Amino acid sequence: MASCPQNSILYNGTRCACQVGRFLNVAANSCITYAGNSDIKTDSGIDYYAISIPKNILSFDSIKKFTQSQAVFLEATLVMLLSWLVFCFFLRFMKLGDGRNVWFKIRWWISRLDVCFATRHWLDDQKLVVKRKTELGGTFSIASWILFTGLFAALLYQLIAKRTIEVHNVKATNAPDLASFTNDVEFNMTAVSSMSCSNLRSPTTLLSGSSGFLEDKFLPISDILNVSCHNTSLGPTITLKCSNCRLNQDFMSISWQFVDLPNSPASAVGFQFNVTAKDHIRRDHVSFVSGTLMNGSNFDNSPVTFRGTDTNILIFNLFPRIYRSAKNLRLIQPLFHEFVPGSSLRNTSQLRASLENANDGLINTTLYVNHLSSYIIETENQNIIGAVGFLADLGGLYCISMGIFFYLLVQCEFRMKRLRNEDSILRRIRNRRKAQEHWDKVRKYVMYTWNCSALDVDNHSKTEPGRGCFQLPSGPGNGSVRGGGSSRKRKQLRETELSFHKQVSSEKALKHNTRGSAKAETKHCIGSKDAVAIQHQAFALDDDIIPPPPTLEFKSGSEIELSDIQKNFQRLYDYNVMLREKFVATQSLLRDLAAKSPSPTTERQT
Repeated sequence: MASCPQNSILYNGTRCACQVGRFLNVAANSCITYAGNSDIKTDSGIDYYAISIPKNILSFDSIKKFTQSQAVFLEATLVMLLSWLVFCFFLRFMKLGDGRNVWFKIRWWISRLDVCFATRHWLDDQKLVVKRKTELGGTFSIASWILFTGLFAALLYQLIAKRTIEVHNVKATNAPDLASFTNDVEFNMTAVSSMSCSNLRSPTTLLSGSSGFLEDKFLPISDILNVSCHNTSLGPTITLKCSNCRLNQDFMSISWQFVDLPNSPASAVGFQFNVTAKDHIRRDHVSFVSGTLMNGSNFDNSPVTFRGTDTNILIFNLFPRIYRSAKNLRLIQPLFHEFVPGSSLRNTSQLRASLENANDGLINTTLYVNHLSSYIIETENQNIIGAVGFLADLGGLYCISMGIFFYLLVQCEFRMKRLRNEDSILRRIRNRRKAQEHWDKVRKYVMYTWNCSALDVDNHSKTEPGRGCFQLPSGPGNGSVRGGGSSRKRKQLRETELSFHKQVSSEKALKHNTRGSAKAETKHCIGSKDAVAIQHQAFALDDDIIPPPPTLEFKSGSEIELSDIQKNFQRLYDYNVMLREKFVATQSLLRDLAAKSPSPTTERQT
């Protein structure tokens, strides 16, 4: 007993056999239960698609096997859509700051993605069409495209897989019709067991003709079929091949046996079959039927062991089909019809008694093939949708996708007023940041070109009095502008500074010992990189009154124009020039008064 595999029984005192419903697994040295799938699978070998694309470009069969159904596309679309909406929702809680952080940049680019609803946002007058791109519009635009893409993929899958109908016509046959069917038919029958091909007694003859009539006759099997056997992990497989077969007989019957060998009893727990047929010339299409038979009764699913003299009969039907949509392809379609079980054992005592009985030491198997050659099935596949219908479906999906999110956009802007003009918030922050960046570039350019420390907010105290932005950079000969420069620029800078000091001296002479109101207009030339003279009109004012600083003027609305900023800077500049003129005149007057006043020593002497 110790030498027997696991889950086995003893018979004849020394021999081992697997229990009922089990067969030997040599690798594990154990008797296991066969858990095969008992479903019967049939395929005609012809697939029709509403769209014809060459196989080397795109294989629809691989797509169908990968996706399995439309639900895959719809589920993926739902996941992507919810992920996008949740991401945009949480972005709403991030601070915009001064427009330099990453959250502002992400939200700004989302608003730039508003390609579907840019001209359909809430407007107060509901008349003017203004193109506005908002963050909410960008969110719903991308969401609508995600939904449309997912629905479009599902539509393509449906178009590929299910948008055809198969039409069958039954036609009575005659001899020339049957003679045109030349197929290669192959039968593969596997006895799921612990046996091998050594247990097989190969068939030598077959019965051909019309059942019950005088034309029944036995023919040598080698004249019609090629018989072979090979061992598999599930047991011996018998292969019957018929090359260039014709449907010239109504039925065909073939029988074979498995017999007992020492330490290898003839028993099986089931049968596997696979019957294929293909056109002898056009071999790219294959019709087949396959399945597994594991039980000897249709009413009881308990495992059994097949063994004994009664024959196990497997009945198949072969009928001819003409595929009109595939260039009149003639293909024989095999179908499984019935399994008539033979001798089977259901418990250990029956199995042991059969194993110890020499008369039960065999398994009889018969393959019965019925040629349904009285009629031919003409098959034609027709598309139920054309190009116009496809475009109509495509347009409907687009309208649905856009309509859903347009309705959500309108509802959000109708119920939340701050969303109606939310684009102005992002644009105001961005414009302010851009203006600051441009102004920083101008300041850096001026400081780099003229070494004007007055423009540096950290170096206001370093400006030389009376020089302003006309301070020349230090260097050999006081000649080179920082970063390099031509002699012409240096000459223009020196002439500009000299003319400025001369003008100040002339103002001192005119205003010496004078009081009262006076109006003067002066012109100042400010050197630039391009040596362009810009004229500034001074303020008309009284010598004793310093006017208040000019007011900053902006146009009404949410936008700040660059021209407004330039004008305000110009007013501030003119005001600063006026203050300097007043300061220089007052300083000159004080110096003159101090020079004319007598010293205390002179007064004591007098």
